[in-house]
Amino acid sequence: MTFEEFEQRAWQEWERIPAEYRAGVDGLRIERVALPHDSLHDVHTLGECVTESYPSEYGGPETTRSVVVLYYGSFFRLSRHDTDFDWEVELWETLTHELQHHLESLARDDSLVDMDYAADENYKRYQGEPFDPLFFRHGVPGADAWLRVEDEFFLELKRSAGAHATFTWHGRSYQVAVPAVPADVLILSVVDGVPDAPGALHVVLVERAGWLSSLLRLLRPEAPHVVERDVHAVAT
Repeated sequence: MTFEEFEQRAWQEWERIPAEYRAGVDGLRIERVALPHDSLHDVHTLGECVTESYPSEYGGPETTRSVVVLYYGSFFRLSRHDTDFDWEVELWETLTHELQHHLESLARDDSLVDMDYAADENYKRYQGEPFDPLFFRHGVPGADAWLRVEDEFFLELKRSAGAHATFTWHGRSYQVAVPAVPADVLILSVVDGVPDAPGALHVVLVERAGWLSSLLRLLRPEAPHVVERDVHAVAT
């Protein structure tokens, strides 16, 4: 898709969004350039919501103004690396995602910011870079205490002395073997055994330290020891 085609399509998609959802947005800006991600290598930002708030005791579109920016170059680079790249789908999702940032600014809701943080940390995890091992806590809550980060699901459990961990997915109970490895955070990725899982499932076992251990770590902080293993689930 050329820049001119992209620009025309972007404005068409923008006009599809009801005016009430664009309240407080001063416009749409389309840049030719690609915008590299602030911290993630080989990742480009498709769009962003630039928001400014003006001092007032009342929150609303009069005091919170935004501009939605799309980066054509980022779309183009992503399309060159992904043979299944769908320009129109990505364009619509980027527009609505950035607009949601504006709406959450009006509502003083940081849930989308948290979701972006979780997605970034999960990307670092896959790239073998240092990451926050509890990033999934910023995900979207779901049934049975699961947290969703994009198309992956995480369940935090307290690590015990048992050789197995049990979890519930869509009303059915499953069990996975727990490797006998020392770790502060043990991420068990369920590779099979759950036939109706819509995305990747991860059972995260966290070592619960006592008050004395916690105090010692505060006095001498160390990075938590994180171990990841693939496991098979068995219905119980």
